[in-house]
Amino acid sequence: MPPVQFWKPGTAAPGSSVDRASEAEGSLAATSSRAANLSIDAQRQRLPIYKHRQKLLWCVERYKVMIVVGQTGCGKSTQIPQYLHEAGWTSENMVVACTQPRRVAATSVATRVAEEVGSVLGDEVGYTIRFEDLSSPARTRIKYLTDGMLFRECMTDPLLSKYSVIMIDEAHERGAYTDLLLGLLKKIMKKRPELRVIISSATIDAQDFLEYFNSNADSADRSKDDAIIVSLEGRMFPVEVCYLKEPCQDYAEAAVQTVFDIHLREPAGDVLVFLTGREEIDQVIQTLSDRLQTLPRGSLKMLPLPLYATLPPEEQMIIFDPSPRDTRKVIFSTNIAEASVTIDGIKYVVDCGFVKMKTFNPRTCMDVLTTTPSSLASANQRAGRAGRTSAGKCFRLYPASFLPTRNRHSPMPITTPPELTRSDISLYLLQLKALGIDNLAKFDFMSPPPSEMMARALEFLFCLKAIDEEGKLTSPFGRRMAEVPLDPMMAAILLNSQELKCGEEILTIAAMTQNAFNMSSGGMKETMSDLERRKFTAEEGDHLTLLNAYNAFVRYGQKDKSWCGNHRINHKALSRAMSIRKQLKKFLDRFGIKVESCAGDAKRLRRCLVSGYFKNAARMMPDGTFKSAREGATLYVHPSSVMFTRQPSTGWVIYHEVIETTKSFMRDLTVIEEDWLVELAPHFYTFKGGNLKKH
Repeated sequence: MPPVQFWKPGTAAPGSSVDRASEAEGSLAATSSRAANLSIDAQRQRLPIYKHRQKLLWCVERYKVMIVVGQTGCGKSTQIPQYLHEAGWTSENMVVACTQPRRVAATSVATRVAEEVGSVLGDEVGYTIRFEDLSSPARTRIKYLTDGMLFRECMTDPLLSKYSVIMIDEAHERGAYTDLLLGLLKKIMKKRPELRVIISSATIDAQDFLEYFNSNADSADRSKDDAIIVSLEGRMFPVEVCYLKEPCQDYAEAAVQTVFDIHLREPAGDVLVFLTGREEIDQVIQTLSDRLQTLPRGSLKMLPLPLYATLPPEEQMIIFDPSPRDTRKVIFSTNIAEASVTIDGIKYVVDCGFVKMKTFNPRTCMDVLTTTPSSLASANQRAGRAGRTSAGKCFRLYPASFLPTRNRHSPMPITTPPELTRSDISLYLLQLKALGIDNLAKFDFMSPPPSEMMARALEFLFCLKAIDEEGKLTSPFGRRMAEVPLDPMMAAILLNSQELKCGEEILTIAAMTQNAFNMSSGGMKETMSDLERRKFTAEEGDHLTLLNAYNAFVRYGQKDKSWCGNHRINHKALSRAMSIRKQLKKFLDRFGIKVESCAGDAKRLRRCLVSGYFKNAARMMPDGTFKSAREGATLYVHPSSVMFTRQPSTGWVIYHEVIETTKSFMRDLTVIEEDWLVELAPHFYTFKGGNLKKH
């Protein structure tokens, strides 16, 4: 394949805030090795945010809400909580919180700040993510946590009374929990006027946040404003942006070729490649590894590494290790690396221009993962990754004409649509009700979800028995569902396991949130992986296969990593599942739920799964496809499922999720009986003429 040709415009890209180096920015450029030789204090003072320190602290004192606008690399995430800590906002046992949209961002930023503060991680600086809390209730003063974990803290402390300042970082991503937190904080500040809120946002959204929080927005007297925008000018290092002249047919192939071009033509420096999902990343890494033998003898080595949300934390942390000698590190990541994750040594970014986004399909009433063009805000964030620790380049695998402008329509949106307006919101409505917000229509959403979507979510919660006919949270079932850190379907299954006496097995299935098998792509390795997985395969489907793998791991592979390798079992994923299982069991113990085993009764176990997954039911058709039970959407079995080469004996299955690529694929299937759907979800289904119909 010939080298990918890029166009290097001499001015800023249309509609882009990432431009070529100016003299002012060029004077800041330095090699990462030179920066590494500086003391931590010197490095902090070199950040663009440092000269704004006094202004930021004054605005926090003066205004209830401060919206901070700054380019990637200016130091918002790491420095602002430290400035507040140094200025006394953590005195009298108060805490400064900083939320992140993703787990890896919370852990990596907390690690860096602990180093700068001179503290052991988990002491003065700590973090909290789902199923992992590395903080001290008595000693932690700066706390990084995901948006969802801070939202959950509201259930035990509705006024968030231990926090003096709460910083919502990367708010422009508009995740569901980000938007819910903004609405809750607006309510909390009425009861706690001393609470301060800082919102870190892209320039595009700053005015929207100001209008949402400023109670004086309609007045001409600005002296009474209680919210302000603070702009942090300057980026640490310059970034040169390059485009393709023509659209490419296969961006995955173009990404591989671009990496090779960078490796052979550009100076030393690591590469960050943005792709859409785990399977795509694994496939590209395999392709790259196969071509590494074509590199000229004596050239730099190349080390490809994956980064995605379901990767075990220990493997995620590998990307932060320094590159081995005479080796260029190439990280293939989803949009998890867009914000707040600083990977030292990254000088080159390759942006495919797409992202895998969860969208709610009103026609089929299903959440579907679809690959769509990323937003302009995301493109700017991605390009900024190349300028965190040195001057760099961003190679965009699309033409400059792909960018949106005022005068040109483009499939690329300016901003990412808020998650609350495009996904199933049943979990979020359940948790809002657990906080005592019964009248959801009066909740002050920054971007209200469509009314039809809200009606569908409430209907589903009613069928799960989480709310009653009046829309109130049921007690104790609904309240317990909201407390368990799982989606409503799996939470209901876990709680129903007491009645069906299969709690031991359901705990394991609920904990197996990651793939247990090391499935390689292509060649003999794939055949061996399939052969090994057959040793654990259950005829009833994927959930019971995962249960078999976990039980075998506990019995044979817990202390013997060679056993895991021989059977293609992911040791780290299973070890993490054991930890998650213990934590979930603590919830059941607290609720007084007796945990029993079904003693090999697969029928009882599958019935329990149906009690929560009834919405995700599908029937096999004569041509081998499936039709969803509710709306008749055409679905296919994902190739990774054990049901890909099998036919369900009953003709019916339930599935965990749908992923849409070339087709709508069902993942994690279990064979069920049609009668169970009506028996366990009478309000959702009924029989009409012998066929299952929507109620």
